[in-house]
Amino acid sequence: MSRTQAAGKRNRRTGKQLSPGRVTPEMMREWLDEKGVILRGGGLDESPHAYRRLPEVLTAQGHTIEVLHTLRPLIVVMAGADEFDPYKD
Repeated sequence: MSRTQAAGKRNRRTGKQLSPGRVTPEMMREWLDEKGVILRGGGLDESPHAYRRLPEVLTAQGHTIEVLHTLRPLIVVMAGADEFDPYKD
């Protein structure tokens, strides 16, 4: 799904929610807790639910790549949903 589908649509000026997203904060927290990942900041648009799973992506690449290592995140830090991010905003 797209980032907008995950988080829903918001008015960038007012922050008012225009349409709900398909991912809830509870869904994202449950997934992160299950995987043992600590998240500092981040909005629903960055939820793991919005991304393809790595094994599926690697399978689609077929024999064009050689996987040497697979890394697993321990902690992710990014601007929160209600914080100004000069690189994003």
